[in-house]
Amino acid sequence: MTRVGIPRALLYYQYFPMWKAFFESLGAEVIVSDTTSKEILAGGSARVVAETCLPTKVFCGHVISLVGKCDYVFIPSIRSIEENVYNCSKFLGLPDLVKAVIPECPPILDVDIDVNKGKAELFAAIYQVGKRITWNPLKVKRASEEAWRVHQEYQSLMRRQGLTPPEAIEKLTGVAHETASGRVDKQREVVDLGVKVALVGHPYNIFDEYVNHRVLHRLRTLGVRVVSTEMAAIEDLNKGVERLVGGPYWTYENDVVGAGGHYLHSDVDGVISVVAFGCGPDSVMLDVVQRHSKGLTDKPLMMLTIDEHSGEAGLVTRVEAFVDMLVRHRRRADRAAALEAQRKAVETEV
Repeated sequence: MTRVGIPRALLYYQYFPMWKAFFESLGAEVIVSDTTSKEILAGGSARVVAETCLPTKVFCGHVISLVGKCDYVFIPSIRSIEENVYNCSKFLGLPDLVKAVIPECPPILDVDIDVNKGKAELFAAIYQVGKRITWNPLKVKRASEEAWRVHQEYQSLMRRQGLTPPEAIEKLTGVAHETASGRVDKQREVVDLGVKVALVGHPYNIFDEYVNHRVLHRLRTLGVRVVSTEMAAIEDLNKGVERLVGGPYWTYENDVVGAGGHYLHSDVDGVISVVAFGCGPDSVMLDVVQRHSKGLTDKPLMMLTIDEHSGEAGLVTRVEAFVDMLVRHRRRADRAAALEAQRKAVETEV
């Protein structure tokens, strides 16, 4: 049986169930790399120049970890998934980058995804991948249909049940997302602070627990209710983009501008953005979100910038201080609401 390796990085959190369904429908076995670790990050960082962004370094490390474990590695080149909307260059050249810096990498299954070329070109590109496993075009077509069905179910599951991508992936495919670095969290009772925080950013920055020092887990441990881009309706994200910039330019702009524009006008108490240092598109998108947030005095925004040198202590301190501020703000608002309700009750009696 053909073994296809999928790195647990970059677009893994957005498309893994779809990719898994596609290759398994063709009769292949899917091999997933382990969660990010110190060794994986160090291995990827050693292969590329220092200026390369953190997510790409992590991706290269995951590819290296798959060497010797699979027959192929699946690395798509996603140019555009919407008409006249463009992707970051790191996604466009990812297969070529891996070939250049990881010569021992197994053969790469690369596919050029660009909806601007039309549906016929899109299926032809998908068939070029599928024929490496089967020559039957009908089987490839059925596999692509099943993959799309699973992807729709995956998106719906996260929005209906408020699940994060790792939680939805485990529920839908059975592929577990282990705690970063193999650390086991002690069971303890968590007190709900009555505070809700939105995590804004790309899934590979928010849900890779090693690179962001488990920011999601730390917020939940503090008693904070957390929402993310995946839990918002696509219509709300599109409205968020329209509110801030009028229309999308970058692929996955919903992750940042859409989510920021939506959650800054929702019932959350605060917004935390997680961005990788040196990311050009994100620096532009987050600047738009930050400028918009300055006019909203009741909706604090904190920006967390991460790279391979980010210290855990500093991040934890900032997160805890931000949550403390939100708790105080929530208590003041609750007291003011209670006093207003009491005043209205007295006026009614009079």
